[in-house]
Amino acid sequence: MTEKIYFISGLGADRRAFRKLAFPSQFELVYLDWIPALKNESLEDYAIRLASKIDTSSPFYLIGLSFGGMLATEISKKLKPLHTFIISSLPVFTNLPWYYKMAGSLGLQKAIPISLLKSGNNLGLKFLGAKTPEEMKLLKQLVIDSDPYFMKWALNCILNWRNKEKPINLTHLHGTADHILPIRYNKPDIQIEGGGHFMVYANADVISKLILKQITDL
Repeated sequence: MTEKIYFISGLGADRRAFRKLAFPSQFELVYLDWIPALKNESLEDYAIRLASKIDTSSPFYLIGLSFGGMLATEISKKLKPLHTFIISSLPVFTNLPWYYKMAGSLGLQKAIPISLLKSGNNLGLKFLGAKTPEEMKLLKQLVIDSDPYFMKWALNCILNWRNKEKPINLTHLHGTADHILPIRYNKPDIQIEGGGHFMVYANADVISKLILKQITDL
């Protein structure tokens, strides 16, 4: 019987970020592409609207990357998937670094120019975790193809998110070299040594095996 795995990508990314993950043919991979955000919509409300694409008539798994992991956490609380995996993300707002929280309390995200969100310079790409020319090329294209207005809305949502509940059936995978969400502020279930924020692509083989092992052990 085919089991479905639903994927939610990270902010400024899309399904291409997951393309190196490998799963057996018994799994049907379904990508929840972004939908337009409503004015002043919260992260929680957006998650519920995005989740309307999920077929809840049969058991399913959920995988969320970065911002998508926060959305996956909210969906997991409502729809109760068999298991949820979040990668390079955080399940509760208290794991946000203090400087992000300060920026949110001051509303600094509102002052970020749209043009800055679309800049894909090499230094910024390396900060995101790109190491090889292939990774640099993909990340740069993802930034170019992203919607800056959606990104600005999402940044505001992240900094105002106040979830305190980590679902029981959730596994958090995080890299020790993540510069966007440093591991010292997190308490992941599984640490990926040397993994950066883009480890879903750079360390795809390791992550695929870890997720499959978790599913097998359930």
